[in-house]
Amino acid sequence: MTPIETSQDGQIKSPAQRVADFAGSDVFRKLFRDGMDLVEETAAYLDGPGREDAKRLGRAGALSYAAESMALTTRLMQSASWLLAQRAVAEGDMTPAEAADEKYRLSEVRGSDAAWPAGDDPCPVRLADLVERGVTLYQRLRRLDQSLFAESESFEGQTPNPVQSHISRLENAFGARI
Repeated sequence: MTPIETSQDGQIKSPAQRVADFAGSDVFRKLFRDGMDLVEETAAYLDGPGREDAKRLGRAGALSYAAESMALTTRLMQSASWLLAQRAVAEGDMTPAEAADEKYRLSEVRGSDAAWPAGDDPCPVRLADLVERGVTLYQRLRRLDQSLFAESESFEGQTPNPVQSHISRLENAFGARI
């Protein structure tokens, strides 16, 4: 279930408001940095030690390695694109409405056939780690994407947090953030 985000006056926030708030947050800045670090780490591995790991594999392992590395690269590039779009919102280079365009959204990852084990060749440990971390990042971004861009109508019938409503009323009455 998507959490209900409300403004200080208790109104449900629009997707544009949620995107703008998130893109300007410290949480986003850390997520952006972590995501881009993973992209760089993966590129360095695939262009360096990963080539050596692939050379040590037999034919089936080499094919599995190629498939895994392509899927990993694709997933990370989609993640990086999404993160860059959110950063563009934070920096005022893109509106939240533009970031909501389907070309910037993350789609559900369809399940893929496991490439490993490939004959007698085990998946290189470093590649397996990067794949796992890449999947985790993508899934996290996908959940954020769904939450941020959910239409307000999806909240019909749901009640905002009553405590937040009281806090909002107190803030409005006293003009201070509690």
